[in-house]
Amino acid sequence: MRKLGIREVDLEEMFTRSSGPGGQHVNKVATAVTLRHRPSGISVTAQDSRSQAVNRKLARERLLDAIETAEQARRGAEIAKVERERRRKSPRPAALKRRILESKRKRGDLKKQRGKIEI
Repeated sequence: MRKLGIREVDLEEMFTRSSGPGGQHVNKVATAVTLRHRPSGISVTAQDSRSQAVNRKLARERLLDAIETAEQARRGAEIAKVERERRRKSPRPAALKRRILESKRKRGDLKKQRGKIEI
């Protein structure tokens, strides 16, 4: 949590009753843990175990993974945006420019031939 700069006060923890396997214990005891990171709004739920303590640990691990993945995606999008802008601003290679102009010239000549016939 220190590596990602996440503080314990930024987390909101909620306990609810689990569902699924675990018998009467999960039906009576609030063992499912929902953990929300307030600044980013990312929320995860863990109800894999019958133990609330184990579910709290799993929820923290999952939240850290989710935050790290979101941060990597944000950084990747930022890098892609900068790269897109760089490519947009870079000048065309001379050979490509010549090819484009030649194509335009041929197209213009073709269109000139469609002129009206004078009688």
